[in-house]
Parts: sequence; C-alpha cells; structure tokens
Amino acid sequence: MQHHPTTAPQPFGACPLADIPGTTLPALVQVQTARWEAGAQGAQTLGREISAEVPVAMVFNGISHAVMMASPTDLVEFGLGFAISEGIVDSPVDCRDVETQVHGAGTPDASCSVHMEISPRQFMRLKEQRRTLAGRTGCGVCGIDSIQALDLHPEQVGSPDWMAQFGVEAINAAFTALSARQELNARTGSLHAAGWARPDGTLVHVLEDVGRHNALDKLLGRLAMRSELGMPGFVVMTSRTSYELVRKCARVGVPALATISAPTSLALQLADEAGMQLWGFCRPPSAVRYV
Repeated sequence: MQHHPTTAPQPFGACPLADIPGTTLPALVQVQTARWEAGAQGAQTLGREISAEVPVAMVFNGISHAVMMASPTDLVEFGLGFAISEGIVDSPVDCRDVETQVHGAGTPDASCSVHMEISPRQFMRLKEQRRTLAGRTGCGVCGIDSIQALDLHPEQVGSPDWMAQFGVEAINAAFTALSARQELNARTGSLHAAGWARPDGTLVHVLEDVGRHNALDKLLGRLAMRSELGMPGFVVMTSRTSYELVRKCARVGVPALATISAPTSLALQLADEAGMQLWGFCRPPSAVRYV
C-alpha cells in the first residue's frame, strides 16, 4: 500500500441526540422447528428463536430516502449512523431531532421508520443528490443508475500516532472478547456484529444486525451519540470486508478495519486510497494484514 501522511481527526462535535429512546419491534421471533439427527427415529420438535428482519425507512425532514432490511434494534443509532456514514450530514450536530415509529406491530407487514430532522443546508444537498437506495442488505448500490454515480474516492484517513504500536495483539484481544458480546447472535446464529475497540484492543461497544453495513451504521451512530467519533480506536466486524464498509469507515476517519473474513479487491483499493489499514481472517491467535 502507498504511504499516506498523518491527518488530524475530524472534529465531529457533540451530538444533540444523546439519550433519545426509540420505539421498536421485538428483536427475536419464536418459531417451532423439527430437528433431525442421523440414525434417529423421527424428528425432535423444538422451539427456537430467530432474528427479526423488517423494513426500516430512513426519513429526512418528512421525505423517505431509503428503506433498509434490518434488525429492529438500536434504531436511533442506526438512523444517525446511516446519516453520517452516507454523507447525508457532515456532523452529528446537523441532525437536530430523531423519532422512531412502528407500523403494523403484530402483523406480517410490520415495519419501522426513523424520522430525522436535519439542517436546511444538508437537506438541500440531500434533495439535489437524492436517489433510491432500497434493499441494501445484500448489495449496497441498489438504485444507482450509472457507474459514474458510484462514490469510489474515499476521504483520506491517514495514520494517527497510536497506530505505530498497533498490531495483531490488539486485534486478537478485540476478537477474543467479541463473541461474548454478541448476545442476540448467541441465541439465533444469524446476526453480524460491529465493534469499537480502543488501540490496546479493549472492546467498548458492540452492535448487532442482520446486515453487516447496518451493524456498522449502528456502531457509528452509537459513537456519535457518545461524542466518541474521532477518538483513538478501530472497528472489528464479523463479516467479510466489502467496499461499502471501507467507504463508511473512511468517511468518519476510522484508521483500521478488521474483519473475520477476507476483503474484496475493491475494498482493498478504497482502503489504499484512504490510507486505512485492513485486516482479515481475524481468528485468534492469527490475523492477516493486507499491505
């Protein structure tokens, strides 16, 4: 990878949304299953929990901008993180208010919406750039009508001073602690997690979602609500590294991203341009750094 100069963390400012509760739907759904074992006489009927997955609309100043298929948890964090990581707002202070709503609770068509009030300047920019982004759980570029519309030139992240001592020990510490913090996934086995770790690998925050980029947005929203964006640390995730994860991390100045699986070629390309460290196959006691 190319050498990139050190840059100062972006001053994101204090978040006005710190303690706003969110209305949501249950995160888990109870179902009945039949378990078959080789050589057994018939099946064993078991009750199980599965992850809820519902449409979540992102609404800015009364206009629906995107519909995400997501876990109905931590929706305030989700909305704020989405607004920041997608460049809809430049700073948490540009998001003045947020309210979550539930629609059709208890029905097969249940959904949620996150209503955010953003500054007039940011809203005017959003209206100029608005495009449909429905269904991003699987792809991340749905609704873009041309290759030229792809944003493949991330912000420069640089290398803060603490990165000089950063290595596999910190990554192993964070991933060793990550599994125990995945409370919903432990019960369902179907959710991704995004975690924030300090430079020494101490795991501070963990957010879960059925979509990897949703989990990251929730994590970034949590950091914004705690006024921790731009603080020393790195992101760990239970997924592969896709270009969209790199793009989101670069936008908020995260200098290192570590995932349990491999990156794609485009993720490496964007990380190189941003000056971000990428680590893959992070399964203690080993990890792979892409250089």
